Parts: sequence; C-alpha cells; structure tokens
Amino acid sequence: MDLGLKGKTALVCAASKGLGKGCAMSLAREGVDVTITARGAEALEATAAEIRAATGVTVTSVACDITTPEGRARTLAACPAPDILVTNAGGPPPGNFRQWGEAEWIAAVKANMLTPIELIKATIDKMIQRRFGRVVNITSGAVKMPIDVLGLSNGARSGLTGFCAGLAREVAQYGVTVNNLLPGPFDTDRLRTNTRTAAEKSGKTFDEVWNQRMAQNPSRRFGTAEEFGDACAYLCSVQAGYITGHNLLMDGGHYPGTM
Repeated sequence: MDLGLKGKTALVCAASKGLGKGCAMSLAREGVDVTITARGAEALEATAAEIRAATGVTVTSVACDITTPEGRARTLAACPAPDILVTNAGGPPPGNFRQWGEAEWIAAVKANMLTPIELIKATIDKMIQRRFGRVVNITSGAVKMPIDVLGLSNGARSGLTGFCAGLAREVAQYGVTVNNLLPGPFDTDRLRTNTRTAAEKSGKTFDEVWNQRMAQNPSRRFGTAEEFGDACAYLCSVQAGYITGHNLLMDGGHYPGTM
C-alpha cells in the first residue's frame, strides 16, 4: 500500500534506537525526509546513516535534550514545519509514590507531558495552514492499564492523553490528526535492561526472566520496533485521515479488557 507520504517531512524524537528509530525508519521507507533527535550524538548519527543507506531520504540529526527549551529550539531550527510530528521520551523511573517529591513529579510531567505539548504548539498551526498534519505521541500501555510502580508515568502520560483528546477534536476539520501509540512489551534495549535488573534481583538468569515474561503474553512474544514503526507510519498516512483522537494499544493482547 502506498501511504501517500512521499515528499513529506517528519520530526521524530528519541529516535536513535528502539521504538523511535522504528518510527523514523518506517516513515523514511515511505519517502518521508526525517529529522531525528536523541541525547547521544554517536548513536544518533549511526542511526541517521543507517536510515539514509536503507531508504535514500534526507535525514537530519540533532543531538540534544528535547525536554529543554534549548534542545527544542535547536530541533525546530532544523525542522521548523514538519508535516508529521512523532513525540517520544523515555519513561520516568519506577518506584513508590511515597518516595517522590515535587522535583520527581515536575521532571516526569516536563518530559512526558509538557515537552510533547510544546512541540505540538510549535508545529501544529503550520499543519493547519497546509491542511495536512499528523501528530503521533508515543506514550505507554500504562495509560490504558496503569502499573502500580509506574505512578510517575501513569500520571504524566495520562495528562498528555487528556490534552490531546481535546486538541484532536479542535484540529480535525483542517486535515490534521492527533493520535497516541501505546506500546506494551517490545524487544528494546530498555526492556532488556529492565529484564537484566529483574534477573539480578531474583537470582534467576536473564533468559529465565525473559522467557517467563514472554510466556505471560497471549502472543507468547514481544513486539518489534519494526511493527511499531509501521503502525506509526499508517497513522500518518493519507488513508488514516479519518482516525483521530485515539489511543492505539500495541501489546500482543496483554490488556484483558474489551475496550
């Protein structure tokens, strides 16, 4: 299927690896010129080179902390008017809410709610003027099924979800859609690091914990960044122009509800 995106431009955050990289690669394969950001310059440039070699599109890399005004300014100077915005940021640390003070909450809200909103605010009016735009926020399956030790993420990402639900209805008439992608367990560096930590604490091997977690998922596996990226690309397509204000949960069937 031709997604009708050739010649469009995209800004994809936290795209040096994992799900952000998957989104950038899938969009690039559709002929989208991409600007990618991440904190680590070396990994980011390696990803940029990989995407260029695989797709032939123009790839611009901006090594920065997108949660800071300076990082956003540098990024928007490189890509001031994207047709597609994919927001993404690492989740805040787990823990018990009794251990968190105002500083921890502010950091979580800043990274996982306010930063996406600032990026949307900086780019959406130009999408409206062009009568085409796609905003996809990478949030978390915890928005749908909160996880007790991820209170910081539950709160901040749910705030972003609520904001975007209203925004999506405001801008739909202009050909601009706003949706959220909610990942469950995906085979990423983050999941492998968390699994390694859990294995060390439990005295089990990495493979034991990894396989046990896969067995608990109805699909009996973890998702791939490629699958996630292709879902993002579809949400950005011309065919998905009537889909807005939604939360697409990708978790292999882990969520047990009907809605």
